[in-house]
Parts: sequence; C-alpha cells; structure tokens
Amino acid sequence: MININIVSITSRTISIEIENDECFYTKNKVNIFLNGDKLGVVDTNVFTIKNLTPDSDYVVWIEDCITKERSGKISVRTNAESAVVNVRDFGAKGDGEWLDTSAIQAAIFACPENGRVFFPEGRYLTLPIFLKSNITLELGKGAVLLGAKKRELYPILPGLIKSNREGKDYYLGSWEGEAVDSFASIVTGIDVENVSVIGEGTIDGNSDFDTWWHEAKIKKIAWRPKTIFLNKCKNILVEGITIKNSPSWTIHPLMCENLKFINLDIKNPKDAPNTDGLDPESCKNVLILGTRFSVGDDCIAIKSGKFCTTEKFPVPSEEIHIRNCLMEYGHGAVVIGSEMSGGVKKVYVEKCIFNMTDRGIRLKTRRGRGGVIDEIYVSTIKMNKVLTPFTINSFYNCDADGKTEYVWSKQKLPVDHRTPYIGSIHLRDIKCTDAQIAAGFMYGLPERKVENVTMEDIYVHFDTNAKLGYAEMLSFAEPMCRNGFYFNNIRKLRLKNVVLENELIEPFVKLNIDNIDTL
Repeated sequence: MININIVSITSRTISIEIENDECFYTKNKVNIFLNGDKLGVVDTNVFTIKNLTPDSDYVVWIEDCITKERSGKISVRTNAESAVVNVRDFGAKGDGEWLDTSAIQAAIFACPENGRVFFPEGRYLTLPIFLKSNITLELGKGAVLLGAKKRELYPILPGLIKSNREGKDYYLGSWEGEAVDSFASIVTGIDVENVSVIGEGTIDGNSDFDTWWHEAKIKKIAWRPKTIFLNKCKNILVEGITIKNSPSWTIHPLMCENLKFINLDIKNPKDAPNTDGLDPESCKNVLILGTRFSVGDDCIAIKSGKFCTTEKFPVPSEEIHIRNCLMEYGHGAVVIGSEMSGGVKKVYVEKCIFNMTDRGIRLKTRRGRGGVIDEIYVSTIKMNKVLTPFTINSFYNCDADGKTEYVWSKQKLPVDHRTPYIGSIHLRDIKCTDAQIAAGFMYGLPERKVENVTMEDIYVHFDTNAKLGYAEMLSFAEPMCRNGFYFNNIRKLRLKNVVLENELIEPFVKLNIDNIDTL
C-alpha cells in the first residue's frame, strides 16, 4: 500500500506528501481521488489540492497509474474561516497600472480574525504590503501581486529601533546578516503569527537590470527589498504560489519559528544578482517541501547573521527540514552560510534533485564569523551537471573583509571567539552524474579542523567534456577540471562505498586528516 501524509491544511487547501524512496518525482504518475471522484493526475511526491470549501469534510486517496496500487483513505476537514474579504471591494483595480497598495492594505486590516483576503484574477501593482496575524491571503488563479519599480516610494525598515530598556534594541531591517536600513518587501510580516499565503497566483517582484538589479552592490537610499520578508513571526505557511523576479533574496524569514514553505515555484533569472530562493536566518522549525527553485544565487541558504549582529542577537538556525525539492541553476543547491555566526544545527536534506547548480551541498564560512555548524544530514539526493557536488570552505572570500590575510592564511592561527566550528556532516545515498570541476572540495581551518565528515554510498560521474573552473571561492585557488575529492584539515573522515568515474587525477587527496576510516 502507498502511504500518504497530510502536511498542511487551510480553509481552502490540503497539501499531501507521498512516502517513497524517490526524489521529488513519483516513479509513476498517480491519480488523485477526492470524495470518490478522480480529481487529476500528478507526478510529484508533494501536491496541493486547491479551491476547497472551508469547514468541510473530505476523503483523499491516490492510485498508481501503472500498478493500480492505492493508498489508504485519509479523512480531513478544512479549516473554518470567519469571512472572505475581496480586495476589489476595497477599491483595488488589478489593471497593472493603478497603484493598489492602499486598497490591499485596507482589506488586510479590515479582515476579521481567521478571515481570508482574496485576490481575484488581475495584476495588482503595489508597494510593500504588511501582514497581520490570524488571516489567510489567497491569490486566485491569474492573480499577480506586482511590485512597483520606483524605490523612492518604498518605506524603509530601520536596521535597529532603539529601546528605552538597555540591551533591548529591536532588530528590524536586515541585509546580508547585518541590522541595517533596508526597504520593506513586497509582502512584509513583522511580529505576526498564524498567517497563510496560498493560492494559484503569483508574486512578481517586477525587477530587472534597469531597476533593482542595476548596481546591485551599491546602497541607494536603503538596501534592496526581498519579495517576502518575515521578522519574528510564528506559524506561517506559504503554499502553492509562484514567486519570481525578486529584487534580492526571494523569501527571507528572520528570527521566526514554525514555518512551512510547500509546493512553491521560485524563479529568478540565472544572472540576477543575490536573488537567493529561500534564506531562513536564525529560524527554528522550518519545513521546505515540494518546492522548485531556479534562481540567480543560492537556492536555499541557511543563515544566522554576521558576528557583529549575533553579539546582540545570538539566535541559531535549527531544525531545518528540506524534502522533495527540485533545484535548478543557482550558485548552490542547499547552502549553509556564509553568515552563520549565530550557529546552524540539525539540518535534514532528503529526496531532492539538484540540476545544473554550481555546487550541491555547500558550507561556507571563514575566520571572523565564529559560530557553530553541526548535525547536518543529507540523504537520497540526485545531482546532474552540478559543477562541484560537495564543498566545505572555511576560507570564503566574498566581500572586502574576506580578502584579508586573516581570512586566507593557511597557517594555524590562535583560536578565539571569532573562529568558526564545523562539527558533524553526514552524506549518504547520493548519485551525481556529469560533474564538472571536482567531486568534492572540503578545506577546514588548520587551528580548528572540521570535526567529522561521513560519506556513504556516494557515486560521482564526470562529464568528459567538462571545462576548467573553481571548486570554491577562496583566495589563491587554482582552477580544476574533473578532479576527485580534496580533503584538508578534517579530524575524522569516514568513506564507505564512495565511487568516482572519469576523474582525471587521483580520486582522493587527503591532507592533515587525523583519523581516516575507508571501507
């Protein structure tokens, strides 16, 4: 029997995950049945049933289209809702030209607790809108929330709001791990809880190289907005929608808890600067499930702030679960860092596909960041045309301070509170085809080596037409092509059934390893 699990319920939707050993896609297509009627066919392990009636009972099951094997029937009741508020009734035009911000904001603030704000088909040009607790936003089919281009009209979130209580400053605006003035985002949530953003529509950041992506590293009035920014929020669901053309990071939760990102389609151009897909920063209990990424930077980057920020706000990221996702393009598929001074631990990545990303599993940090990375578990992954499938870089050189001798020196330096720690990394059941640059590049600090790397049932096949490139971003790196695994400064390295094919040089370079267990 096929097993299925309910992963989210709203007043209008049910999301379901199929239990199997496949990555993202099902082995065969499956039929979906709802209350005895065939609803449709899917080929992914995660799907969302939409346009349901609130406060109603449903029975769901699936059937394999080839084998005819069925799942058990699951009974589920959609959530009740107090009211439906249509943004058109508040004056929103949805013509893509009239600025609909005030009408949308009025609808949100007027919506009663446990109500739903609905966007019918249309293009709703808007400046940033702000969420409130205990509501649902639904973007109907054909509805587009379209970001306005003129930055001078955007409100600014100050990096810090001074408190009258000593040591209790309020961290508000954020840019790359620092508390600095930033523009509010298209959808902004601050200290809200129990919010769902669902539907079949799109949030379009409306960015291009004439606006937000032009001179992206220069601060103009304030730092660029995200598409969705959540600060100190709890119990948030973002489900089913498409998000594209983000001004910078697409979804950025900061110091939030209990988040679900399910069945999303996140897409930015490959050359759009800093357009990460989803960057949970200093967050706890995060589920990223069934989501497609095609972006201009890292697909998922787990962060916890830079050192100067975490001295005041030392909040780690922990219990991050990533399953059944598809990553295409981007600098890294699942990345930790480089802003990780608050620590990152208990990360679980399972049953994902990485296509044509620069790197697959990527850890990046450096001296001056401090912080702890530990308990990272990655299993059942398929990679295709990933330039370098596995990297751990303790000498990450991005930005001016990353080019200093303190960062790039390979000498053993004194250990202090600025020295990062990388603990246990577990990699299992991973198949990589048509790799390009290196199978893996893992380089710890000489004064604080990577504690433990375990690799089991790993297969890396190289593309014979691969070109030279750089496995990681660190000073004085040499280009590589079809290199094997490079391991340096690791305390315990365990390799079991790690196989390479078509490599040009020796498959394993092992330097400064204290304990090696090869099976």
